[in-house]
Amino acid sequence: MEKKMMIPTIKVLDISIFDGTIEDATNILIDQVNHGSKNNYCISATGAHGLVHAKKDSSFKNVLQSFFINLPDGMPGVWIGKLKGAKKIERCYGPDFFENVLKSTADRNIRHYFCGGKENVPEALKAACASKFKNNKIFGTYSPPFRELTNEEMMALAKNINEKEIDVVWVGISTPKQEQFAKWLCQFVNVHFIITVGAAFDFHIGMVKQAPKYMQKSGLEWLFRLCVEPKRLWKRYVSIVPLFIYYNLVNFFNLRKKNI
Repeated sequence: MEKKMMIPTIKVLDISIFDGTIEDATNILIDQVNHGSKNNYCISATGAHGLVHAKKDSSFKNVLQSFFINLPDGMPGVWIGKLKGAKKIERCYGPDFFENVLKSTADRNIRHYFCGGKENVPEALKAACASKFKNNKIFGTYSPPFRELTNEEMMALAKNINEKEIDVVWVGISTPKQEQFAKWLCQFVNVHFIITVGAAFDFHIGMVKQAPKYMQKSGLEWLFRLCVEPKRLWKRYVSIVPLFIYYNLVNFFNLRKKNI
């Protein structure tokens, strides 16, 4: 019987967030692929956007709560995790986790599949992984239409993934669509992991510019992205930043009342 893996977590807005590093998460993935069964485990890179959306939408909260690992994609989640007693938590930024896994599995028999992005983006990412990360183990790509797939389309995608004996499916769409997509896809495929990494596809092919490291570490990446894509992102961040602060203040207040 396969031994159930214990994942260290800390609760942030009722979602279990991974209490560890990118290296820790990468090692868990590699160990599971090498020694575990294909359980269609879902992993998300979840930042303030996802956590706030889960707070407002119970069905999306159920999706995240069902995931194998929710990585702390942004610094706000890391800060709250540390305040709550997390011992090892570090930011596990989706694009960085993607890069680390692709580099770490370049010489291993681990088969990857890219799903997401505009037309030709997954193919460009495949080429980028070969040149930047020396990983040629990408055995399929798919750019989904800008609408919800039908059951028949999802089953056809799953059939293609299963025929290629894929280990890890990477989904790069946007929150909450990508997590819902992963949860739906896991009903049809036979893989080790389905991992949602947001804009990682666009970042690694140079389509979208990443924030400087100092802004990422200081929790100001949202401001950088807002300046780069104001029309698309202003509504998101105007609501997310204050709501994330508010929800966590309420959460801490309620916890304090219980302990009095």
